[in-house]
Amino acid sequence: MDQIKIGKFIAECRKKENLTQMQLAEKLNITDRAVSKWETGKSMPDASIMLALCDMLNISVNELLSGEKISMENNNQKNEHLLLDMAKELEKKNKTIWNAMWTIMTVSIIGLIGGLAIIAFFMSEGPWMLVAILSLCVVFLIPCFYALKLEVSVGAYKCKNCGYEIVPTYSQALHAMHMGTTRYLKCPQCNKRTWCKKVLKK
Repeated sequence: MDQIKIGKFIAECRKKENLTQMQLAEKLNITDRAVSKWETGKSMPDASIMLALCDMLNISVNELLSGEKISMENNNQKNEHLLLDMAKELEKKNKTIWNAMWTIMTVSIIGLIGGLAIIAFFMSEGPWMLVAILSLCVVFLIPCFYALKLEVSVGAYKCKNCGYEIVPTYSQALHAMHMGTTRYLKCPQCNKRTWCKKVLKK
């Protein structure tokens, strides 16, 4: 989706309806600054007010997301393009989150190994060494829990038995046995527990 094009279209439709940014903002219970950000392409209208905005501007959601008026003949084609664009954006977002998850895990593991090496080299054996190791492990676990949250938030886990794509809760993923990003989960479709491989596309 072209946010600049959409922003210009919102401004154009608003002016056709003889509304100022302030008047449109008041009708939607938002700030005129938010409307200004839409019209300059810096942000998009929130999904919760999109229908109300379209109603006020006398346009359809498809027209809003396309940034132009759509004739009836071109409507189906535009729908396909919008769905494709949204799928591409979701895939791009998922890959960004996925890469962030692996970066966090890699940095954490390097930090843990480095910390253990420093403790082993500089500290003598005793209770303080044990406290230092335990503290380091706790610090290491914090980014691990966050990385798992990122892992669960994108894509799904594919059931090895029936191919169903499972989207578990954070708690279910946390308590499941795992090897890397493959987790031992119960499939709601076939009701069997299998090793489910992570797939980015839902």
